[in-house]
Amino acid sequence: MDMTITSSAFAHDGSIPKLYTCEGKNISPPLAWSGVPAGAKSLVLIVDDPDAPDPAAPRMTWVHWLLYNLPVTTSGLPEAVQSLPVGTLDGLNDWQRAGYGGPCPPIGRHRYFHKLYALDIVLPDLEKPNKQTLEQAMKGHIVAEGQLVGTYQKGR
Repeated sequence: MDMTITSSAFAHDGSIPKLYTCEGKNISPPLAWSGVPAGAKSLVLIVDDPDAPDPAAPRMTWVHWLLYNLPVTTSGLPEAVQSLPVGTLDGLNDWQRAGYGGPCPPIGRHRYFHKLYALDIVLPDLEKPNKQTLEQAMKGHIVAEGQLVGTYQKGR
């Protein structure tokens, strides 16, 4: 089953506005979702960039944001989210901090995947997990997913 995740700030496969990047205010974009299945117990949001450091020769996936245990009753997150929905927990991005870190590609146009997962459980407190730990905890519990891709290139 597929969910839909969108942003009023950019279209799927469209350019992410500078406001949401290291060249702007580095705030999280507004996100909205729908199609969460009835049996889902929690949601996970992972935002990452598989084109790091150079889209012509990617060597790693850079993690920009990890949220888990989002309540299934939520239908999105506002721009520059300050207070997360009750029960939502943060993971650590690849800057080793919780919260959103916007696009800041060193070279070329990168793709930023905003991936939403519906799980059939509420995860335990993983104490600021990295992406690998979070994905391991999610294994076997994903009942639906959706994805929104935005792109960004510095100085454009």
